[in-house]
Amino acid sequence: MVDKVVKGPASYFPSIEKKYGRPIHEWQALVRKALPARHMELVAMLKNDHGMGHGHANAIVAHTLAEDTK
Repeated sequence: MVDKVVKGPASYFPSIEKKYGRPIHEWQALVRKALPARHMELVAMLKNDHGMGHGHANAIVAHTLAEDTK
């Protein structure tokens, strides 16, 4: 059996959950609640209101917005 390698923004999710103590679906809910804000406004919200680092915040926002456009 071959394990699927996670690439892109989702590759950050295990470390985000470990570092910030919340599951990804909760972070995505916060992002969706703040819509229709722009990408960088959402990143800034996660950084300023929740102390998240830029890379982690950007990964959550990018993945959430991409998921919602499918």
